[in-house]
Amino acid sequence: QVQLVGSGGGLVQPGGSLKLSCAASGSIVSMYLMGWYRQAPGKQRELVATITDDGATNYADSTKGRFTISRDNAKNTGHLQMNSLKPEDTAVYYCNLKNVLFGSGFRGYEYWGQGTQVTVSS
Repeated sequence: QVQLVGSGGGLVQPGGSLKLSCAASGSIVSMYLMGWYRQAPGKQRELVATITDDGATNYADSTKGRFTISRDNAKNTGHLQMNSLKPEDTAVYYCNLKNVLFGSGFRGYEYWGQGTQVTVSS
C-alpha cells in the first residue's frame, strides 16, 4: 500500500554533508511518524532521527546538532540533512513510517524503505 523511495546517499569525506530524501507514494491521508534508522556492518539497526506530523523531532545523541530532519506533509516526503559527517556515520540508512492512514480507512503500523548507503571516508 505504501512505496518508500529513498535517495541522496553516496560517498563523502569526513566533515562533509549529504541530504537524504524519502518519498512515500500511495493513497495516504496522513503519516504520524517519519524517520530514519541506520545499520552499520555487524551492528544492530539504530534510530537516527524522527519527526511527527506536527513537526516534533527526536534525534539520537550521536546525531544531535549535526543532522536535521524535516518533512513536507503535502508531498509525503521527508529529508535528513547530515552535516559534519564522521566515518562512524557510515551505514545503510532506512526511511521509516509509522501509523499511516490510507484513503480506504485502513491504518498501517510500520513501513520501511529499501535502504540507502552512506559512506564517510577519505
